Parts: sequence; C-alpha cells; structure tokens
Amino acid sequence: MTKERLEAYRSNKMEILELDYVLNNRWKSDTMIGNDVVFDYSTGYPMPQSVVGFDQKKYERLQDRDLRRKKRLEKECEEVEQFVDEIPDSLTRRIFRKYYIDGRKSVRLEDIAKKVHMSRSGVGKKIDRFLKVSRHSPDSHVQ
Repeated sequence: MTKERLEAYRSNKMEILELDYVLNNRWKSDTMIGNDVVFDYSTGYPMPQSVVGFDQKKYERLQDRDLRRKKRLEKECEEVEQFVDEIPDSLTRRIFRKYYIDGRKSVRLEDIAKKVHMSRSGVGKKIDRFLKVSRHSPDSHVQ
C-alpha cells in the first residue's frame, strides 16, 4: 500500500458520490437531447427533416463508462479499508483510520495526536514506519 493510494481514498469516495448523482440524474439533463437529419420520402423525393429527441446510445455509453469507473473506485476504496482494518497494532490502526478513512480533507496530525495522546511527530513517524515496513515485509500482501 502506498501513501498516494491512501491519500487518494477520500477523493475517490467523493468521486463515487458524484458518479452516483450523475448516474441517477443523467436522463434529466438537456445534454441527452440530440438532433439528427432524416430524409422524408412522402412526396417521392428525399426531403431532409430535422428530428430532435433523447439520444439513447449516448446515454447508455456514458452510463456504462461511469458505472465501470464507479466500480473500479469502489474496489480500490475497499482495498484501502481492508488494509487499514487488517493492521494488527490497535494504535496504528486507529491512527490510519482517523487520518485516511475518517478524516476530513484538512485533517491535521496535531488533531490526531491529541486524540491518541501522542506527539504530532510521533504520529507521522508511526505512519511512515508502518508503510515502510509493510512495503518491505516478505509476507506482505500489499503492493
């Protein structure tokens, strides 16, 4: 597990919520209205006629793309949550959960340090040390 993947977790969770909204409300958007030209042969000669309507193919293509993206993000978030949940040391697990999973975008190490009764630098060192050890561990299942 890399620090970058852990830090991307919050952004991924927000993107999942945005994709949920888009997937549920795309059909309401004016961007799904398209126009095309067809030839009207009712007089015997081809006369171009403009046709306006809901663009079903575009809708399905965009829905499929966003659904695949949402599933990929959900899988990545699940992997991060599983990594944090499997940390054996209770204190380290609590720090990771507070900093990466539960934290807001502006969560500070000072705030976490107060909650776990440590110094700010101690919290930062604990995070760095655990990531370094987990990356180089021979039986590590993390990338």
